[in-house]
Parts: sequence; C-alpha cells; structure tokens
Amino acid sequence: MNPFLFRQFRKLETKVHELNYLFWECTQRCNLSCRHCGSDCFSSAKDLDMPLDVFLKALDTIPNPLANKSSSAKNSTHIVVLTGGEPLLRPDIEQIGKEISKRGYYWSMVSNGFFYTEEMNKKLMAAGLKALTFSLDGIGDTHNWMRGNPKSYEHTIKAIEIAAREKRLDFDVVSCINRRSIGQLEEIYQTLKSLGARKWRLFTIIPIGRAKDDPDMHLTNEEMLRLMDFIAEKRKERGPLDVTFSCEGYLGRYEEKVRPVRHFCHAGINIASVLIDGRICACPNIDRDVFSQGNIYTDNLYEVWENKFQEFRNRDWARKGICSGCKQFKNCFGGGMHNWHGDCAQTLSCHYHRLGH
Repeated sequence: MNPFLFRQFRKLETKVHELNYLFWECTQRCNLSCRHCGSDCFSSAKDLDMPLDVFLKALDTIPNPLANKSSSAKNSTHIVVLTGGEPLLRPDIEQIGKEISKRGYYWSMVSNGFFYTEEMNKKLMAAGLKALTFSLDGIGDTHNWMRGNPKSYEHTIKAIEIAAREKRLDFDVVSCINRRSIGQLEEIYQTLKSLGARKWRLFTIIPIGRAKDDPDMHLTNEEMLRLMDFIAEKRKERGPLDVTFSCEGYLGRYEEKVRPVRHFCHAGINIASVLIDGRICACPNIDRDVFSQGNIYTDNLYEVWENKFQEFRNRDWARKGICSGCKQFKNCFGGGMHNWHGDCAQTLSCHYHRLGH
C-alpha cells in the first residue's frame, strides 16, 4: 500500500479504535522456564489464577451483538486470546472456552504446546477453539535450551503436527530468533513445512524480562539483516508456508518485503488485555507498571477502553531520544509500544537504524 494511504488508514483506525482483540493473562503459572520470558513466569506464580467468573464479568461490559438474539449476530470479528504463563495448566480450560464461545466471541490460545495432545485437541475444538499459536525456537537442543526443558522440542513437534492437521484452526507457529537459532532458519522452515504448518511468524528480542542481559538472545546488526533477507526470499518464493516478520518495529526498505502489511502497532487501538491481577493494558508485553489504564476489579473494562489509552492513540510523546529528529517517525511512531519501558527516555530498540538506513 502507498505509505501516505497507509498513514490515513492508520489514522482512521486510531480514531475508531474498535476493540477486536482481547488478551486474557489467565495464569502466570508455567511448566517451563524460558530464557526470553517477558512475564518471568514460574511453576508457582505470586498471583493466583484469575477466576473465570471475574473475567467474564469484565468481558460482559463489552457491547455484544448476541444481545439482540439474532442468529446472524455472531461476533466473529472479535477474538479473546488466552495467554499466560501456560493456559493449559488451568483445569477449567474447556469451561473457559465454552463460556467465551457462548457469548459469541471467537477464542484463541498462545501455548508452549507441551500438554497439547490429541485428546486435548478434541476437547478444545469441542469448546470452540478457533485459533492457536505454538512456539518453536530452534531445532532440537536449541529449542530445549531456550525453553529450559530437555523434552520441550519433542512435545512441541507433536503439538504442531496435531494442530496442523486440524483444518478448522487458524494455526500459526512463532519463533524467537536468537544467536543460536539464526543458523537454523532453513532447517526450521523445512521442519515446519514437513509437519504441514501453514504460517510461520518470526520475531526478535528486545531487552526486557529475562532476556534483558542475555547476550545470546540479541542478534547483531549483521544477523538482523540476514534474518530480513531470509524472510524476504521465502515470501518471494510464495511457498506453502507463509513466512512473516512480527509487528515489533518499523523496517524501512524491508517493510513490504517481510510483512503482508506495513508496520502498525495496534496496542491500545484494536488490542487490549486483562492482566493476571486485573489491570487493564494493551499487549501483555507492554510495561504494565507504566501503561496500565485501570483495573477490572474497580473499573468498567469497556469504559476504560473507550475513554483512556490516550498514550497509545497519540504517540507524540515518543518524539524523544533517537526518535526526536527521525524523519521516519510519521511511519514508525517510535516502534511497538513494548519498546518503551521504565522511564521511557527512549525506545529500547530501533530496527530501522539497525538495518543500516
């Protein structure tokens, strides 16, 4: 799309700010201990799992097309995404899916795949699961090193195979590309293709969470270029596996080579989240201490969505640090909101500059 037209589209989307993607951090418990975890989850989290009825009460504040009882009012453009931690650690995962579906919403899940068996697939499909994301962060020991479990790769491969066979699912695989996995890109691609996966989304690490001071997590500028060229080549081939780069930042000359659409951080514009302690934010990877907008225990979720989130919808405050005089600010707005943490003195990562523009 023409850059000017895209900016006009982004401006209109921001003005309308339709909430159509809601994350629920339903647990912070996790069976793995991943090197790059932004939530710093453990097997026993400091916050208890949020009760389902508490979340449903917040969800019910959103105007719902099913309220008019019309059979054609299915709210199919809105999706609730279960994240964590590991959502499959919740014993009520089926009930959660059924309750969300009953309200007319599609629901999805982000999982490490460790517990995703054939039996679990049948149960969740029956509960209305519509979309699913698994993570594969390398081949064999590289993935296990990332995930902190020697059996993680084996379980993830089986889970991908099961999900890829399920034609009713909008299913994708995400990979955190780091200094160990950058040399395995082609092998990962061929593995996913052989398993029948149809979508592969790649991302890199910004310095937050456990990955902040881990040098193995952060690609060099040369490796970043290598990653971009790999994705661009695969997209040019138009093979059976659709390869894309994530939404994390503006890429300059690589923008339409590695993505289907230009960079647009939808956090706070189309995306919100309910965090484990009830805080209302946007994407769960965003600094929750800085950018939380309210709390479902004291505030109406939809009223907060309509009347707050101004830091997300007007990004003029981000014109500082390396962004202050950048001619690309009109296309970038300081990158993804998860690039702003702590005192927000400047963006933590700028792909545009890293790629040698």
